[in-house]
Amino acid sequence: MNPTTTELVAAVLFALAILHTFLAPKIASIGHRYPSHQGLFHLLGEVEAVFGIWSGILLLFLFVTGGFAAGTGYIDARNFTEPLFVIAIMVVAGSKPVLHVAKLAVTGIATVVPLPRTVALYWLILVLVPLLGSFITEPAAMTLAAFMLRDRFYKARMTSRLMYATIGVLFVNVSIGGVLTPYAAPPVLMVATKWDWNLSFMLTHFGWRSALAVAVNATIVTSLFFRELKSLAATHDGTSEGNIPFSVCIAHIALLAGVVVFAHHPALFMGFLLMFLGVASAYPQHQDRLILREALMVGFFLAGLVVLGGMQQWWLQPVLLSMSPDQVYFGATALTAITDNAALTYLGSLVPGLSPEFKYMLVAGAVTGGGLTVIANAPNPAGYSILKSYFDDEHISPLGLLVAALGPTATAIITFWALR
Repeated sequence: MNPTTTELVAAVLFALAILHTFLAPKIASIGHRYPSHQGLFHLLGEVEAVFGIWSGILLLFLFVTGGFAAGTGYIDARNFTEPLFVIAIMVVAGSKPVLHVAKLAVTGIATVVPLPRTVALYWLILVLVPLLGSFITEPAAMTLAAFMLRDRFYKARMTSRLMYATIGVLFVNVSIGGVLTPYAAPPVLMVATKWDWNLSFMLTHFGWRSALAVAVNATIVTSLFFRELKSLAATHDGTSEGNIPFSVCIAHIALLAGVVVFAHHPALFMGFLLMFLGVASAYPQHQDRLILREALMVGFFLAGLVVLGGMQQWWLQPVLLSMSPDQVYFGATALTAITDNAALTYLGSLVPGLSPEFKYMLVAGAVTGGGLTVIANAPNPAGYSILKSYFDDEHISPLGLLVAALGPTATAIITFWALR
């Protein structure tokens, strides 16, 4: 199938957006040389803004070449449930009472782990919380884990090597940790109903492999940096948690549960978000600053990815279908690094007659590569937004993230491919 002019333009813009993510730190630094335009360069240097900006250029092209109907018709055909959900779940899961409950739970479990307290906390955050993503959704798990790592470790002035190693393991573990169930990981959601993948299927084909890889990754990084982790004094976020009433915690957990349960129904989960904002404003003494800006920026990023990614089917789908099952596993792992992994599995779901092995390899490869870049998995921008200010120049190097994620990704390859 020959691509249309619009599809070619969209592919070029998509490639430029990917290049932009790698150049974002350098673009932001240019602002120091032009103080009067520093705000503009800062915006262009925000990784979370990249795909939103380039999707705006695509929409402008559609409006100019096809008129009002072409632009609005394309946007109306896109599904923005995932960006909206990530906004809602980030704000609610990142609230002080929810984090307070999560911290109490992890701290309590850490007391029975035969490791120094700080080391045990670090290991549990990288194991327990990503696996919890199979039940509370991956974006919620990413938000909780990133905040706990921020408050306990990143604020304690970790070395750059440990910061990158940590975020590499976090991104990979969240990507693979959500596949114990058929409803929490975006790449699985795209195919579970159509391919009849129920809870039993996910646990027997993906679940044990996921749990093994998550535990191995966390154990390796904990062992490599054991001395540094042991020397870090557990710190807090600089604010006094005080005594948060039990009723307030329960109300927040209930609102979080509402967002999760209705994750596929924007009108409902956005309603729960509005209810949460009302409760938060009614009890400001039990809140820290809500991460509304960060959540909106992440939503902008994902919405841009939806707009640009919607016109990449003409080249992505033939590439995938030209591969054998083994090739599609490694192909999906690599392609995930430059496009959202849910987009790959969605394209696969459109093709009839795929073998069970091909289906498994496609999804396994998509989740395996979900930690290699910021754009590889929908929850990654949330973790990036929460942790980026602790890295040099408040940017996480795309190359540094890629290198840090290679080891954990290799572990996932062993469990999902070699041990199949």
